[in-house]
Amino acid sequence: MVIAEIKPLDEIKSMLKDYGRVLNVGCGGCVAVCLAGGQKEVDNLNLRLSLSFKGEAVPFSIDGYTVERQCEVPFLAELDRMVKSYDALLSMACGAGIQFLAERFPDKPVFPAVNTTFVGVNKDVGWYEERCKCCGDCVLDMTGGICPVTMCAKSLFNGPCGGPKDGHCEVSNDIPCAWVNIYERLKAQGRLDGIHKIYAPREWRDQVQRSSVLEEYRDRYTKQS
Repeated sequence: MVIAEIKPLDEIKSMLKDYGRVLNVGCGGCVAVCLAGGQKEVDNLNLRLSLSFKGEAVPFSIDGYTVERQCEVPFLAELDRMVKSYDALLSMACGAGIQFLAERFPDKPVFPAVNTTFVGVNKDVGWYEERCKCCGDCVLDMTGGICPVTMCAKSLFNGPCGGPKDGHCEVSNDIPCAWVNIYERLKAQGRLDGIHKIYAPREWRDQVQRSSVLEEYRDRYTKQS
C-alpha cells in the first residue's frame, strides 16, 4: 500500500494562512490504514489547526470530509456541491489523490497535508517498510521475490557491488545486502541458474508519466481520444 506521513503543523498552517474557510478532505484508502489521512486523522488535524489559528487576525474555520478513495472519480463526485463554499481545500490523501482532487476542482487551491513516502507493507502495528519503487519492469521472478531496486541501496540489477561485508550493505551494518539475500533464497529454492541472467542498465531519466489501461477497456478510451 501507499505509505504517507502527516506534515508538520507549522508547514500546513503556513499554506492555509491566507484562506478563511477550508475543507480538509480525507481518504479511506491506504492513508487511513497507515494512520495518516483517514477520518480520525482529519478530525485530529482540524482540531490542531483550529487551536493554532485561534487569536489570529484573519478568521479561520475548517471542516472535514472523508471520501472512500481520492484516486477515483465516483468518490470525488461527492464533493462537487460541497467545495463551492470553501476558499481552499486541504488533502490528506497520497500524492496521486491530491493531484486528482486538484484536477477535479481546478478553481480551488489544493494543499497537501501529508508527505507520500513509499509503497510498502505493514510489518507490525505502526511499522511500515518500503518494498516497491513502481519501476514498471518487475524482476521478482528472477530474484526470489526480493526487489533489488528497493532493497539494494544502489538499485543494482546484476549482483552486488564490491562493498558488502558479512552479508551486510556497505551503507550500514544494520542493512542486509539485498543480493546476498537474493542468492540465499534462490539457493534454497534450487533456482540459482536464474541469477546468471544479465539485465541491461536501467535508463531512469527516460521515465515519464505512466498510464495503464486494461485490455478490455482499450477500445473505449481509444475512441474517446
